[in-house]
Amino acid sequence: MNPAWTRIGTISDIPVRGARRIASAHGTVAVFRTSDDRIFAIEDRCPHRGGPLSQGIVHDTGVACPLHGWVIDLERAEARAPDQGCIRRFDVRVTDGVIEVDLRAACERAAE
Repeated sequence: MNPAWTRIGTISDIPVRGARRIASAHGTVAVFRTSDDRIFAIEDRCPHRGGPLSQGIVHDTGVACPLHGWVIDLERAEARAPDQGCIRRFDVRVTDGVIEVDLRAACERAAE
């Protein structure tokens, strides 16, 4: 199935090592920018107790949940050991500084 890209803004809209929240029909999505300008989009809910990951501290390709410190790998959308758990990951593309997220594809993966 073809991606359904949704434009969410530009790289400069997200602070370095920060996040932006976007609402979707399937819940809130957190879009992160790393120190090397890589962009990741994951469900804005820690698999541990539902903490808002968009409010966490970004380091390398991980984000620490502000509630209990679980570190979620942004590339895999999984908790880093020794913790366990996963959340939905959304495909992202950046073209000329414009960020687009494929919200539909993530929903299909989550339903499988």
